[in-house]
Amino acid sequence: MGIDEKFWNAEFEDLKRGFMENENNYECLLCGHVVDKGIIYPEHGIFYEPESYMHLHIKKTHRSVFNYLINLDKKLTGLSPHQKRMLQLFHEGKSDSEIRNITGIGSNSTIRNYRFNFKEKERQSKIFLTLMELLQQQDNPINQFINVNKKSKMIDHRYNVTVEEKDKIIKKYFPHGTDKKLKNFPPKEKLRLIIISQIIKNFNKDTIYNEKEVNQIISKSYQDYALIRRYLIEYGFLDRKPDGSQYWVR
Repeated sequence: MGIDEKFWNAEFEDLKRGFMENENNYECLLCGHVVDKGIIYPEHGIFYEPESYMHLHIKKTHRSVFNYLINLDKKLTGLSPHQKRMLQLFHEGKSDSEIRNITGIGSNSTIRNYRFNFKEKERQSKIFLTLMELLQQQDNPINQFINVNKKSKMIDHRYNVTVEEKDKIIKKYFPHGTDKKLKNFPPKEKLRLIIISQIIKNFNKDTIYNEKEVNQIISKSYQDYALIRRYLIEYGFLDRKPDGSQYWVR
């Protein structure tokens, strides 16, 4: 199961703290970093138990879970830039008067309305989540869609693919297995998304690659490595330095 799958399937409490507990380790739901159990971790003269060290990782790498989530794409949060700004100020503990001075909003009552509307959105979200949980209990593949890559630069209809459809696509275009040659790279974007989500599994998330190494790995699946490389970057599966000297799994 990939990082994004674990993120979307995580329990609410695990999402709030930003990591999940496995049998032998703690795993960051935001980036996949793993902290093994049974080890004491030193940091600037302080020794941390594994769980505490994972909390430290969240703070050092992501600032906070709130900061990470608030900066996700609008398609994932459903929040406008202005709503995000207001939530950030609320999270910082700013008073209505302080927020009015920072944002230039005319009155304290307008800010109180924002607080009320967010609370109403929270109540609606709880009802909606409960409905979706009840729907998932039917365990019907028709109702189960593929997970959205959190780092994707294009979040749209291309993710409108069920798990059942995904399995059929993989079998069709990787008839000899996903580690073998791709049959062909179809023109439909929905199909291409499924294909590159399999090709990225040939990369190690803890490795920094140069462009030649990236091309060699892609070539094992498809001859036009430049095309596949571009899609891996556009869909947020790979990231790179501006000069193209280094690539890594996002």
